[in-house]
Amino acid sequence: MTPQDRARRSAEAMWATDTASQEMGMRIDDIGPGRAVLSMEVQPRHLNGHGSCHGGFIFTLADSAFAFACNSYNAVTVAQECQVTYLAPGLVGERLVATAIEQARPGRSGVYDVTITGADGRKVALMRGLSRTIKGQLFEENADA
Repeated sequence: MTPQDRARRSAEAMWATDTASQEMGMRIDDIGPGRAVLSMEVQPRHLNGHGSCHGGFIFTLADSAFAFACNSYNAVTVAQECQVTYLAPGLVGERLVATAIEQARPGRSGVYDVTITGADGRKVALMRGLSRTIKGQLFEENADA
């Protein structure tokens, strides 16, 4: 199995039970070893009292991209710490894109940077996530697979 196939199968296995990302209207736009691109159209249900996308939804989009990136090796991996910086509002009707890129993966720990952009390419938010690999696989894999 190639690393790309493993990343794709890992994403499929996670997506099958990720009702949170699905219910928010997210989609997986790209996946590969140590990287993921997810997007979401900002709906009226995502707006805060200022009429822009609530920061919690922006964070959730970033967190989901982070999750798919760090789980792309078919090893169950969870978030250990995340920090988000909001830079610009997400606007109703626009598609926000979260691009997660692995920066380092020493041992069971990982460092991932996520950039969330608006439809016009502006940076809406930046997130850094630290991950920790625990026991288990997302799908059964053996040497013959």
